[in-house]
Amino acid sequence: MPYTDAGHLASAAGLVPVPRDSGRRTGNMHRPKRYSRRLRRVFYLSAQTSIIGDGPNREYYLRKRSEGCKHVQAFIALARRRTSVLWALLRDNRAFAPIPPTTQAA
Repeated sequence: MPYTDAGHLASAAGLVPVPRDSGRRTGNMHRPKRYSRRLRRVFYLSAQTSIIGDGPNREYYLRKRSEGCKHVQAFIALARRRTSVLWALLRDNRAFAPIPPTTQAA
């Protein structure tokens, strides 16, 4: 796999903020300059279409909105969450199922 974890996939898509600190100013985050525009668009459109109908994605988006996030912030959080799901599917080499697989106790 080209990405070692979900964070690297999200970073390649430009969904992870990078610091723009200077001197004593810290916590100044912004969108990175180098990322795949196509990949970012795929995740953004995926998040956009996922909140149209009822389901866990719409609930997550509404929960983020109720926590005080603005629309774009909630969308980016949802897109980042979807990158983690996609990476897990690629890692496990399986198709998406709405119901998560059960873990068997040893």
